This record gives sequence, structure tokens and C-alpha cells, in this order.
Amino acid sequence: MSFELLDPTGEPTPTGFSAAPRLTALDGLRIGLFSNGKVNADKLLRYTAEMFERESSCSVVIDTGKLNASRIAEPQVLERIANDVDFLITAVGD
Repeated sequence: MSFELLDPTGEPTPTGFSAAPRLTALDGLRIGLFSNGKVNADKLLRYTAEMFERESSCSVVIDTGKLNASRIAEPQVLERIANDVDFLITAVGD
């Protein structure tokens, strides 16, 4: 019996997107929270946001997410996040 070894790696496909520029300061920025809908993701997000609120006077302006981890985010939700927050925190629970 013979086996054929396959290499699962490949070249990444360019997406046309790039990373957002790094924030230079956090003081007073608007935070968006986005949960994937799994158990405890919302608790992790809230705890993390509280640290930013306490230490950098940030404020949570959007607290949203998906009801199901396997679903894609609604385009209008992503657009609102892009327009209304300075940075986004997301979490995966369980």
C-alpha cells in the first residue's frame, strides 16, 4: 500500500484589505463590543471594556454581536461599527 503526501499549505490569496493604523492614544475613545454569541463571550467583553473605561476614560457606544457563532455579521451592523467607534473589541466564548 502506498501513500501520497499532500502539502496543505499554499500561497495566501490577496484580499485587498490592510490592517487599520495603530492607535497612538486611547484617552476618551469610543469602544465597540462585538460578541460571537457563544457562552461567556459577553462577560469577557464587558470585563475588558471596564478596564478601558477605568484606565483610559473610554466609553462603550456599541454593544452588539451575533446570536449564532456560525452566522456572518449583518452588513448594517458592521457599517454602524465602522462609522461610530474608534476601536472594536471582539471575543469568542465557551
